[in-house]
Amino acid sequence: MNDPLTFLGFPTTPLELISFVLSIVTVLLNIRRIHWAWLFAIVSSATYGVVFFEARLYGDAGLQAVFIAAAVWGWYEWLRGTGEDDKPLVVTRLDAKGWIWSLAGWGLGFYILSWFLHAYTDTDVPHMDGFLTAGSLLGTLLAARKKVENWHVWIVVDILYVGLYVYKDLHLTAILYAVFVGMAALGLRAWARAAREGAR
Repeated sequence: MNDPLTFLGFPTTPLELISFVLSIVTVLLNIRRIHWAWLFAIVSSATYGVVFFEARLYGDAGLQAVFIAAAVWGWYEWLRGTGEDDKPLVVTRLDAKGWIWSLAGWGLGFYILSWFLHAYTDTDVPHMDGFLTAGSLLGTLLAARKKVENWHVWIVVDILYVGLYVYKDLHLTAILYAVFVGMAALGLRAWARAAREGAR
């Protein structure tokens, strides 16, 4: 059912290919701030969870379950969430305090996850997996709250993921994350404009 195949000259599996397409759709919808992005995020996270588990990227595999829960919350936030003064959630920027808390959370998440992965799994990349898993969680939380800076996080994370997935022979996924870098740059530009305009 999930036998290896070749796509664009790269070895992959049907499940990785499906995950690839769903992820592209997710980011495209996210850039345009269309709430259906969260539905595609849920499905792509479920399929990628299996792909990553089979590649022994346990942090990333476990992260997909968290992504699913975060996507449900993000979907709710975008549809029903309120910003200040009980107004609909609009695109905004982090203040200095928000930056400090975000970076501190990323650092703490990295420490805990890399320790856990090193101590309790057979992964060969516990520190990189932990760092990128923590960063991905931060990016998702910032996106759910419509913070422009989610795209800064995704640019850093996606660049590093390209190298990790090449190392793990997930070449199609490495290409996907290279594409994500460019898409995140577009998202940053679009959301920065939306923040200036006070758009939803």
